[in-house]
Parts: sequence; C-alpha cells; structure tokens
Amino acid sequence: MAAKRGVEMVKQVAEFISKGSSFDRVTQMVKITAGGDGRAVGEFTVAAEHLNRVGSLHGGLTATILDNVTTYALMSKGSHPGVSSSLNVSYLAAARPGDVVEVDANTIHAGRKMAYIECELRIKATGKVIAKGGQTKFVDLDTKMS
Repeated sequence: MAAKRGVEMVKQVAEFISKGSSFDRVTQMVKITAGGDGRAVGEFTVAAEHLNRVGSLHGGLTATILDNVTTYALMSKGSHPGVSSSLNVSYLAAARPGDVVEVDANTIHAGRKMAYIECELRIKATGKVIAKGGQTKFVDLDTKMS
C-alpha cells in the first residue's frame, strides 16, 4: 500500500514540476511508471525535438532528465528537494528517434544535510545503458547559510 501511495506521489510531483513555466517543462514527456520510498522510474520516447545535431538524444536534455528524476526519487523518501551541489553524467551510448528510454533513479542516502541519488538511462527494449550518473543535494535549507 505504501508503494502505491509512493508512486502516486512521484507522479504528482513530476506532473507539477514539468507542467510549470520554468525550464523543467522540457521534461514533460517523461512518464513516471514506478516509484516510492526513494525511487523513481519513468520512460519517454525519443522524438525529433530531443535530438542534437548528429541525430541522437541531446546530452543537455539527458542531464536535465537525470536531475529531475533523481529529485523525484529523493522527494519520495520524504526529503526536501534541496539544491544540487554536484551533478554528474557519463554518456555511454546513443539513443535515436523512436527509442523508448527508461530512467531509473534511486536514493542512496538522504541525511539531515546532504542526499545522494544515482540514476541510469537505458534503452527499454534492450536494457542497454546509454547514460548513468547521479547527484549530491544539499537538503537542509532551513539552516541559515553564511
């Protein structure tokens, strides 16, 4: 039952963030399929507007998707979304138009001040990893910063 509430919460957060007027709207094509308790899983189909000049999934969009989906995973753990202190992506293979890409983010640790989340993007049909990475987030935003 808790997982069901968890995935519904992740879906609501994703929809709220991606439907706004901020830059995050570029991730509105990602549909959340599973999640809760520190995890978020989604997928999208690579379309023409997602491509770089050589016809594969744009690296900047990949990084933005990783940033957002890891944040959804963190929030499903009950943590504040925080701010990124480090974001890293390793690009391992190309995704082409029509490929369905699965995004799988998992919260490794959510502490009082910092959180650590990892993520993989893979071609759904083959399981081939196209990018992996994660981020470290500062989540103690109630503390005054000097």
